[in-house]
Amino acid sequence: MSSAVSKPQLANGLTASSQNGSSRTKTAQIKVVPQIRADRDRIREAAKVFVATLDRSQTFSKDELKVMAEELLRRLDMGLEHTGFTSVIIANEFWREQVQAVPFNRRLLLLPHCLKHAEGCPADYDEFGLDCRKCGACSVADFKGKAEDLGYKVLVSEGTPIVLKIIVSGHVDAIVGVACLNVLERAIDKILLAGIPCIATPLLSSNCKSTSVDDDWVMEMIQLQTPAPVVKPRTYIHLLRAAHGLCEEPELTRLAGRSRKGAGTLGRNEDLAYEWMERGGKRSRPFITLAAYDAMKGGEATKASEAPLFPDPVKRAALAIEAFHKASLIHDDIEDDDAYRYGQETLHKRIGTGPAINIGDYLVGWGYRLLARDASAHGAEAASDLLARFSDAHVKLAEGQGAELLWRQAADQSLSALDALRIYALKTSPAFEAALYAGVRLGGEAEQVAKLDKTIAEFSKNLGIAFQIINDLNDFIPDEDNKLVAGQDVLAARPTLLLALALETLPAQKGQELLSLIRGGTVEGAVVERVHTLYSQAKVFQRAEKLLQKFRAKAEALADEVEPQPLRELMYYLVDSVLQSKEAPEESVPASSLITLPLLPMQQPVA
Repeated sequence: MSSAVSKPQLANGLTASSQNGSSRTKTAQIKVVPQIRADRDRIREAAKVFVATLDRSQTFSKDELKVMAEELLRRLDMGLEHTGFTSVIIANEFWREQVQAVPFNRRLLLLPHCLKHAEGCPADYDEFGLDCRKCGACSVADFKGKAEDLGYKVLVSEGTPIVLKIIVSGHVDAIVGVACLNVLERAIDKILLAGIPCIATPLLSSNCKSTSVDDDWVMEMIQLQTPAPVVKPRTYIHLLRAAHGLCEEPELTRLAGRSRKGAGTLGRNEDLAYEWMERGGKRSRPFITLAAYDAMKGGEATKASEAPLFPDPVKRAALAIEAFHKASLIHDDIEDDDAYRYGQETLHKRIGTGPAINIGDYLVGWGYRLLARDASAHGAEAASDLLARFSDAHVKLAEGQGAELLWRQAADQSLSALDALRIYALKTSPAFEAALYAGVRLGGEAEQVAKLDKTIAEFSKNLGIAFQIINDLNDFIPDEDNKLVAGQDVLAARPTLLLALALETLPAQKGQELLSLIRGGTVEGAVVERVHTLYSQAKVFQRAEKLLQKFRAKAEALADEVEPQPLRELMYYLVDSVLQSKEAPEESVPASSLITLPLLPMQQPVA
């Protein structure tokens, strides 16, 4: 019998949740790289033995990886300050066989800017990062040259968003990276959790200038090459790519067709709608639909080595959900008077409010037309069930958004935590539920789906609420990757859980001060900082974190009872991937980190 360790049970008998309690713990103290080469080699050799006990068909989250790293360090009698480094080494050993089986020309070598020699580097930056030249001043050119000779694609850059985009776009199938532990930590949940083969060599420091690395480790990883392993971990990369491709040409037009191909305003209206469908976003809702469908069919796409084939009616159902989502974004941007979406000007700022409203309306009808087109393929009962679930989701979304908008102009702006959670359950959960239900309904038998119906609704509710709580918490942490503004919910005067918890806790005078800050017009940077201070005094961050863990635990408990197993594994993946948090906010945030924009003026209260 094998002694393999399966998810969620880990090497020391603990689960990630029981070990950590909170996913928002500070991590600086566990990201120390051993400075003695012998210690690094010792961890590496021990990791090889440790990984041999793991079930290679099961992937793991960052928190689960942390538990394994702590267990290995205890066995080695080494300090837990090396947990981050050890986590990377364990992940390397787990994914080594997968990476080295990928052809060189399907791999990406990711190198950091800070590995270059800072003084006198002659290289310039282009749209893909550092345009490195062979000058002998540092090892970047040596790594780059060796990799390119083998056929690698090489990127000298930082950050996971561009890497994930390259992977999902289908250009490469594996990553060999060099990065500091801070960058690698951010990458684990987004890349490894999705089942993307990836190995990395940690930099020996995080100074971000003229740092160093074990050069021989890097060269060894670049040159790894063996036949494909017998056992492959489950991967969602093919499903992510399939969902991404639905909204890209020529697949978009092939599935949906264009009825106004001529010039003129009718054609322009259609073009704008299709352009908006192609623009940005994670395409998470169509992914959920495709992945749920695949799970009900046995989960073969997560085991395959190439893109899965889905029936066009299933693809169009997934595309319809994305159309509904994209329509809601247009309308939300107008209602909130947002200026940017996907890093570009919002649609109503670009073409005008009236035309933008119409494009949103067009996409709602367009989505239902996609569903109606395949009614006979789905069968009358399934088509009716989809229509009922999607229309119910639309009503709930409108109720949640309406409650938020009406709160802003109400004379009585009292807000309880329960009020905020009800709005969250209406604004976010129905979209998750519709996407998950669609895949299950189209992939399963009616009797089987009926048994899952309540679980899907409850799971989606808890997932959606937890997702919104994370958005609340993340709103006060400036985003290093996207340079997002901190405190945007304050600036937009939204009825958030954080605000509700503060109003329930603060003395009446401070509660009125908080509301007056949120109602204001154009503000200075000190306003967001003052709101943060009041939130800290009310301990809302800690209380919201406890609620987040509660709803996450409920979602996981619901997933525990789900059959078939591929659907249960998908639900675990959704919890881990959707509920990703940044590090917790400090008790005080420097004013310089809270970049502010003009506050959205609230409408005058209505009696």
